[in-house]
Amino acid sequence: MASGSDEGLGFGSEDIDASSISALPTEVELLKRAWRNEKASPEILQFQEDVVTNARLQIEHMEETVEAYEEDGKDALTVSLYQMDLDRTEFLLRSYLRTRLQKIEKYMIHISKTELWNRLSKAEQNFATSCKENMENHLKQSVLSRLPYGYQDFCKQSISSEEDDMVPQPQLDTFVFCKSKKTVGSFQLDEGGDEVVDLIADDLYVLRYKSIKPLVETGQIDLV
Repeated sequence: MASGSDEGLGFGSEDIDASSISALPTEVELLKRAWRNEKASPEILQFQEDVVTNARLQIEHMEETVEAYEEDGKDALTVSLYQMDLDRTEFLLRSYLRTRLQKIEKYMIHISKTELWNRLSKAEQNFATSCKENMENHLKQSVLSRLPYGYQDFCKQSISSEEDDMVPQPQLDTFVFCKSKKTVGSFQLDEGGDEVVDLIADDLYVLRYKSIKPLVETGQIDLV
C-alpha cells in the first residue's frame, strides 16, 4: 500500500528525497490556480469540476499514504511532510468551495437571473435555490408584508422601478492584479479602442476586471 501511494505522488518507493516531497502535484497546482482566480474575481467563475474531483481523489490518496507510513513506522519527518502537503491541499479545496458559496449567498438573485447560473455546479445550484427561497420567505413574512402596496417586491424598491434595483451585483469595474500565461500581444481594453495594452507572458498587470474578463474566462490570464 505504501509503495503504491509513493508512486501516485511521484516518489519512488526507495530512497525518498524529503526535499522533493514539498513539490505539489499537478492536481494541486490546478486547484491553487482555480482558488486564486476565484478569490480575486469579483464575480463567480465557472466551477472547475474536473479540478475539484481530482483534488478530492488526491486528498484521499494522500490520506492513505500518511496512514500507511504511520502504520509502517516511517520516520516522523517524512510523515509530517506528507501531512503538511495533505493539510495544504485540503485548505485550498475548502477555501475554493467556501469562496464560491460566499459569492452565491451575496449575489444569489443576480446569479439566478443571468448566465452565471450555468457556472454553478448542481450542488451549488441547489444551494442557491434554497438560499433564495429562504431569504424571500423570511423577508415577506418579516418586512415586505408590512409595507404599503407597491413596495412589497423582493427585487425592486417599488413597482415604478424598471430594473431589479434591490439586487446586489458584482462590481466588474474592480481593478485586479493579473498575469498573462502567454504573450497575447496588443489587447483592446475598451470598446472605443482608446485603451490598448501589450500583454506579454508572465508579466504582471493591474487592470479592470471587466476589460480582461474574456481572457480570464478562456484561461489566457490568471488573477493573482
